[in-house]
Amino acid sequence: QVQLVESGGGLVQPGGSLRLSCTPSRNILSNYDMGWYRQAPGKQRELVAAITSGGSTNYADYADSVKGRFTISRDNAKNTVYLQMNSLKPEDTAVYYCNAWTTTGKYSYWGQGTQVTVSS
Repeated sequence: QVQLVESGGGLVQPGGSLRLSCTPSRNILSNYDMGWYRQAPGKQRELVAAITSGGSTNYADYADSVKGRFTISRDNAKNTVYLQMNSLKPEDTAVYYCNAWTTTGKYSYWGQGTQVTVSS
């Protein structure tokens, strides 16, 4: 079993920035794809950004609503995945969850979630 520990959420004004971090309890980043999801009240959980386990090259993908504003990255030496969120909007308000999965789909782990609130 692997626990994913998220941090970095909070309250920020529109236009502000936050950086979320996700650290697995074991060193799994080289073998797992990683992603950030979010769920706003009354809405379904949606994929925000994902990054492959990738070897020397990591491939990232983003939801259209966050392209150009959010950046996902990974530091395998620190066993941590980040989500840099810039130009935040009120509609970005949600609980953000870290997810780790194998490409076969056999294993998938979730963090407990961290609240991000964008409000003036």
